[in-house]
Amino acid sequence: MPVSSPQIINMGCRLNLAEGESIRALLAGRDTIVINSCAVTNEAVKQTRQAIRRARREKPDAELVVTGCAAQIDPASFAAMPEVNRVIGNAEKLKSEAWEAYDAVLVQDIMAVRETAPHLAASFSTHARAFVEVQNGCDHRCTFCAIPYGRGNSRSVPAGAVIDRVAALAANHGEVVLTGVDLTSYGPDLPGSPSLGQLVERILHHVPQLRRLRLSSLDGVEIDDRLFALLTQEPRLQPHVHLSLQAGDDMVLKRMKRRHGRAESVALVERLRAARPEIAIGADLIAGFPTEDEAMFANTRALIDDCDIVHAHIFPYSPRAGTPAARMPQVEPAIVKARAARLREAAAARRSRWLQSLIGSAQQVLVERPGDRGHAGNFAEVRVPPSETGEIVTVTIKAVQEGKLIA
Repeated sequence: MPVSSPQIINMGCRLNLAEGESIRALLAGRDTIVINSCAVTNEAVKQTRQAIRRARREKPDAELVVTGCAAQIDPASFAAMPEVNRVIGNAEKLKSEAWEAYDAVLVQDIMAVRETAPHLAASFSTHARAFVEVQNGCDHRCTFCAIPYGRGNSRSVPAGAVIDRVAALAANHGEVVLTGVDLTSYGPDLPGSPSLGQLVERILHHVPQLRRLRLSSLDGVEIDDRLFALLTQEPRLQPHVHLSLQAGDDMVLKRMKRRHGRAESVALVERLRAARPEIAIGADLIAGFPTEDEAMFANTRALIDDCDIVHAHIFPYSPRAGTPAARMPQVEPAIVKARAARLREAAAARRSRWLQSLIGSAQQVLVERPGDRGHAGNFAEVRVPPSETGEIVTVTIKAVQEGKLIA
């Protein structure tokens, strides 16, 4: 008789992916579907509901549990769905006792949570890259963002626990990615107030067998001299910096309650690229934020070229209930959609030029399943000759096809 195994459907961010592996370990042998939800936009919540209905159709007899940010913020609405058996909160989902309980809704006050990551996933058997949560929650209150209400306040994982986990993963994974909700806020809640740069230094020193280290999204205003030096000088830290920019207009940034201005973003990228020219810049950008006029939008669109953004994540603004931005004068939905499309068009053009510039270059590629593809250090996707998954191969780029490099 075949052994049952859980099905984990992760929506949204890399942090969910990391936590999903922990849930998989907790549920070994159970015929359970877990929808690990996202609440970053209304569209993400809609997609979560669609995933719930689709999963129930495909496995009508399985236990179906919803967790993640959308479930944390609005548990009652998911508990009311006929397809759902249980709703479990973001803190509870990483505790074995929550999965042994019978409560239909098990969601505590996330703002009361003071610790994170006692779970730290043991393996990522289906991935060449492993994800390690080092921080959770956020102390900032950007006016558009509901995520603090799903994740709680910022809290960090002690460096020793992170290093032990990275060391365990490095033996079977070519790359480890450090993740968090607000990664650059790592440390102030720990003894001695270590910084993210200090954590990275300790990982690289204590885990010499680690071949590649990558960081998820960074807040540029919190990149201090130590972290900057690592990003630009440490060969094992990959040349790929993803920045939480959100907009390229100073008035919009002020209304978003961001802590940086446009000029600071441009200057940071110029410094990064001057110190390490091969660094690829990624960024999150929001189109159609409340009060945004055409001139403000033009500033954000121009930021794609001014910051040489080649990995752009474009989001049409989505009013999240309870956030200050939802009460501001809204941009017409059709205009928001059109501006998002224009941003994607500009980002695609910039990315295309960058990919073309890589033809003839040598790239180190981490081979991912099924063995004929992977990502270079700059996070460009590369098609490679058949290789063993998890191997790091050096290839010469010959062409670009459908947005991918061909070796």
